[in-house]
Amino acid sequence: MIHQTFAAPWGRLLKGTSLFVTLLFAGIILADWHFLRGPNIPPLVWPVSVIGIVAVLLGALPFVIRSYTVTSEGILIRRLWWNTVLPRADILSVEVTPKAMSKSIRTCGNGGMFSFTGFYWSKTLGSYRAYVTDLNHTVVVRMKKRPAVLSPDDPDAFAAAVRAIIGS
Repeated sequence: MIHQTFAAPWGRLLKGTSLFVTLLFAGIILADWHFLRGPNIPPLVWPVSVIGIVAVLLGALPFVIRSYTVTSEGILIRRLWWNTVLPRADILSVEVTPKAMSKSIRTCGNGGMFSFTGFYWSKTLGSYRAYVTDLNHTVVVRMKKRPAVLSPDDPDAFAAAVRAIIGS
């Protein structure tokens, strides 16, 4: 049974975006602490503001991509609390395509807060799913319904492992 795991390292853009957004939200919370408390401000305004900001951060956190595992059953995309599965039967091909998400439009998903995940569209790929942590080191997995873009630490070895399970 094939069982090979590949790390999902964060690229510079993801690190920078995640740090920037986290610091921005911390700054907003501190500014709200100063400006949204006082005798003329309803008492629940600051707590509601903080809860909203923390909810956005915590809402993005579960979608972090931890690793990718190629098994005889397909590809497991390991998240914080669950795995997303790309079944072997649905995989048509795999190709190493650096910067595959270049010039893409996010149609629904996360554009850089702890991951690049969700539905995207580009002229070259059409509509696709992204499970990416490093925009520069990407692999395109062609599926029966729509492509998926992943970013394992070793794209060539990952592609070879996927080709081994699909027999191409």
